[in-house]
Amino acid sequence: MDLAPYRKHRRILTASLVGTAVEFYDFYIYGTAAALVFGPLFFPSESPSAQLMLSFMSFGLAFFARPVGAVVFGHYGDRIGRKSTLVASLMLMGVSTLLIAFLPTYAMVGWVAPLLLCILRFGQGFGLGGEWGGAALLAVENAPPGWRARFGMVPQLGAPVGFIAANGLFLILGLWLSDDDFAAWGWRIPFLLSAVLVGLGLWVRLKIGETPDFAEALEQDRPVGVPIGELLKRHLLPTLAGTFAVVACFAIFYLSTSFALAHGTTTLGYPKEQFLLIQLGAILFMAAGIVVAGYWSDAVSAQSVLTWGCGATILIGFLFGPALASQSWGLVFAGLASALFVMGLVYGPLGAWLTGLFPVEVRYTGASMTFNAGGILGGAAAPIVAQALGDWRGTAAVGLYLALAGVVSWFGLLMVRGRA
Repeated sequence: MDLAPYRKHRRILTASLVGTAVEFYDFYIYGTAAALVFGPLFFPSESPSAQLMLSFMSFGLAFFARPVGAVVFGHYGDRIGRKSTLVASLMLMGVSTLLIAFLPTYAMVGWVAPLLLCILRFGQGFGLGGEWGGAALLAVENAPPGWRARFGMVPQLGAPVGFIAANGLFLILGLWLSDDDFAAWGWRIPFLLSAVLVGLGLWVRLKIGETPDFAEALEQDRPVGVPIGELLKRHLLPTLAGTFAVVACFAIFYLSTSFALAHGTTTLGYPKEQFLLIQLGAILFMAAGIVVAGYWSDAVSAQSVLTWGCGATILIGFLFGPALASQSWGLVFAGLASALFVMGLVYGPLGAWLTGLFPVEVRYTGASMTFNAGGILGGAAAPIVAQALGDWRGTAAVGLYLALAGVVSWFGLLMVRGRA
């Protein structure tokens, strides 16, 4: 295996990986807290199901903030450069996450508590809106010929790294603290510790330079005045196609993580610590799927790998719910591990595939907009729809959302077949 390109660009790749890992850590600790404690702390109600639904709605709020952040950060990323924009997005995300640690609860200040929580959640999403596209460009625009997908998979690996850090910390806290202590103050610790990770991410990113593609584009012509206007005027088809194509990866991730944790430890009665441990093992299969997809995409094409991944997503949709409801740890693990491996197949190639849909002058805006708009369909709706399906037809039905997501993403790939 030739590792020389990785070694030559290790600082660039580390910056794309570390920053994305920090972002996903920040984003996922909110998802875990929303699944475990935010319902009763910030959204009092007589119905536990209603509490959980409101908590997931606050979780979903960030997905609507992400396209807004994509427009703003994409504008500056396409006009002034990738590096400075990535630093700004990381700082906004980090500050929003840290401040959640100091929020009062509903019992302390009433309706002000959920209002402040939602404002900071919006800030998290706004920052992440500019994060993924920039990290993907940082890797792909520095890739040597024939290495676009393998470089593009590196920021994708930040997702399992961030998940392992977040879930591992919640697991340790669950073993160390009683349920009452965790609900009273222990949930604040992961948000406080995010400051350390954000500082690490900023230190790495401040040491990198601009990407060759963007520097060359600046030498040849002036930046586009309004990148989002240019994107919608001249590149509407790939924008729509990219939005649909990313739905499957978001749906798998948030059903296999936040929803599975909440539903499994409440409705299905699984012990919290054991379920977190199962998820930690399963997420390694997601990392494996990303690596497989990166090498496979450079060997064939990102489009081909994504198509196979969408087909597998449809199949997983019919198996996910029954496995989760089986009351067998072996089947639960197999269901989560299989789903997350498939998620790697539909997530790993996106860095190369989405950025390849757009010219360099609108690439930051295009990649960020499509990725984050697709997150609304696949991510924000996933826990809410799955919860509703579970209430309606039982746990066995929740995976039907995955099957639908696979069909939507497959349709998006068909829209630009032969182009990417």
